[in-house]
Amino acid sequence: MTRVLSVVGARPNFMKVAPLHRELVARGRAESVLVHTGQHYDALMSDVFMAGLELPEPAASLDAGSGTHAEQTARVMVGFERALGELQPDLVVVVGDVNSTLACALVAAKRGVPLAHVEAGLRSGERSMPEEVNRVLTDRLSDLLFVTEESGLRNLEREGIPAERVHFVGNVMIDSLLHARASRPEPPTAARLGLQGGEYVVVTLHRPCNVDVPDRLEGLARALGRIASARPVVFPAHPRTRERLERAGLRAALGDVRLLEPMGYAEFLSLVEHAGVVVTDSGGLQEETTWLGVPCLTVRNGTERPVTVELGTNRLCPGDPAVLVDHVRRALQRTPEPTRARAGGPPLWDGRTAPRIVDVIEGFLDRGAPAGR
Repeated sequence: MTRVLSVVGARPNFMKVAPLHRELVARGRAESVLVHTGQHYDALMSDVFMAGLELPEPAASLDAGSGTHAEQTARVMVGFERALGELQPDLVVVVGDVNSTLACALVAAKRGVPLAHVEAGLRSGERSMPEEVNRVLTDRLSDLLFVTEESGLRNLEREGIPAERVHFVGNVMIDSLLHARASRPEPPTAARLGLQGGEYVVVTLHRPCNVDVPDRLEGLARALGRIASARPVVFPAHPRTRERLERAGLRAALGDVRLLEPMGYAEFLSLVEHAGVVVTDSGGLQEETTWLGVPCLTVRNGTERPVTVELGTNRLCPGDPAVLVDHVRRALQRTPEPTRARAGGPPLWDGRTAPRIVDVIEGFLDRGAPAGR
């Protein structure tokens, strides 16, 4: 039996790998194993997600931890090279755009192990973002590139990636979303927190451009505090973001914002689904809110997921954080949108992406195709 090794490292990876793992196990034609790099090593950011998404214990845990981008990438590479030697996979699957994605892609390429990239072709055009560098280089190294939206096809064609490597399969995040909705918590997260559906704001912020720049972080904290004076604001805070807020002494600036610990996926999704508006700098939340029809305000200059803006559910909010207050007010006054997947888009965001990916993987492995770099 062939062996497919999927890499998880940071919280968003788990939602993308889980449907693939379930599909591979259900078909039984290839063994599915996981390697956890430990890029997110906090139990609230990792263990709770592994359990909630029904993922198995990893075959190897690298315990890479934090550090600079170079330090973290180097530790993952050293550990993953050892894991490849022990596990001898026929294919390595990396997802998304975190440091673990690029680190494991580099090792697989140098060891001559075929490589698949799920969520290929996304581009923000901002090379100052580490994630953009990770995306571009991982795509260049990959033998199979699985694309979530049509902009990815155009980007890869423009970059000269051979068309036979590229497969437009849709968004595996929606597979996870639908799976989680089938086991939604009771009572809903909003009810448990004493919140009225459609009347509250959900916030997530973690990107360095927002939380590592003191003036920027202070402006956002004060803006969120103003919003919280009028509407309930819940902020499940990344541990790193919470540490930055505390170090800067900004808890008072947040006012009535409810800082919460990170949640499991189904619990958090329930909170988002009933929100009036979401404020975020996350890539995955732009996609989930688009499918759910929940207004999203993305606190960034650009997005690698332009389909979310084109459909009108997502709006970019760069510049002065004080402007965010007005954007939130306007979003809360809008009539809720229907679920976008039931309103004609985006293409192939239908909960059947994992089967399409596994179809391609099985064909690739059946051919015994060598790495094509």
